[in-house]
Amino acid sequence: MPTMIVIGYRHDLDQALRRRDVDPFYIVQAPASPPKGRRSVRVADMENAQEIFRAALSARIDDVAGVLSVHEMGVFGATYLRQQLNLPGNTDSKTALYFRDKYLQKSKLPSRVKRARCRHVSIGTSFTDLADDLGDGFVVKPATGAGALRTNIIRSPEEYAQALTLFSGQSDVEIVAESFVGAPEVYLDGVWENGDLEWSSMSSYHTSPLTAAQGGILSAYVLDRRRHSPLFQQAETLATEALTSLNAPDCVFHLEAFMEEDGLTFGECAIRLPGALSPQVNKLTFGVDLFDVEISLALGEGATGALRAHSAPERFHGYILLRRPDGCNLTQRDFERNFLFDEIDYDSSPDAPIGPYGRVGQAILSDPDELKLQKTIEDIVRFNEVGSI
Repeated sequence: MPTMIVIGYRHDLDQALRRRDVDPFYIVQAPASPPKGRRSVRVADMENAQEIFRAALSARIDDVAGVLSVHEMGVFGATYLRQQLNLPGNTDSKTALYFRDKYLQKSKLPSRVKRARCRHVSIGTSFTDLADDLGDGFVVKPATGAGALRTNIIRSPEEYAQALTLFSGQSDVEIVAESFVGAPEVYLDGVWENGDLEWSSMSSYHTSPLTAAQGGILSAYVLDRRRHSPLFQQAETLATEALTSLNAPDCVFHLEAFMEEDGLTFGECAIRLPGALSPQVNKLTFGVDLFDVEISLALGEGATGALRAHSAPERFHGYILLRRPDGCNLTQRDFERNFLFDEIDYDSSPDAPIGPYGRVGQAILSDPDELKLQKTIEDIVRFNEVGSI
């Protein structure tokens, strides 16, 4: 059985690898912990390519067939391992960096692609300097971050000073600041191969990652192409321009954009599997298994075979990462008593492990009508927040 080196761990990808008769070897950073029986090694810093390479070499794996990363922090390391081990997939470190550093990414886009103004926050940069350049409200975040962690909207010197405490303060390229775009956010999950957009879907956040990182309940749902045809055309044009200008390799990608009155504004783009439950809702809605596509690309097989099964949707799916509400106790039966789910898993025990975005459970739901699906998600999120209808 061939081995796939996997940077990071997620259970759903592990299952997909097993279905393909591929044996994973995991390189993980705490708190990630593969289950017993899985080959793995721990590292202190997932973004340290030297440490990842040493971990891979020390494992003495004779049958490595590919490398992939389950999250943003492992993209560069996966690229470096492919270079050194002569494996399929992207081996261009420079290209990988343009999909990691937010300033590098936005600075390489053509002028016709609308985006936030962005700059690195070098040591000693003042609030006044950034406000004069980017506007009274701007965003501070890690240059190579993901999932809206350590991301803050800044409107005062005090908020700026507090945001900087989340960083080391020892690097001129650790932080970026961007002009604030206050518009609803959508995202494309897709497959890019041979310089073309082979397949994509578009979803809308009901609760954005930034809001969820600050205590909200992350949720999103797939959009109906028939209902939003002009928006889909804009989004696919934006994705094609961005991926072409950034010299994207064959990949599964995740691109975020803001819906402003005069059209879409580019947010950022990643060349890795989408997070949360996006792969699951895409498979349920369209029959496209992005885990399978990612594995096929990492093995050098191409994406075409993994995309053959896609179909027009009969039902649209969405997901919610459920939290423990303040001031009340909810159980899975409480949710099931009030709503219909395709899938739900909710741990109400006091010692339930808390995942990203405060997650103690998750739910997938669907409806033939996108607007009804949106309304149901709104109702469930509100129920999760307050514990009652």
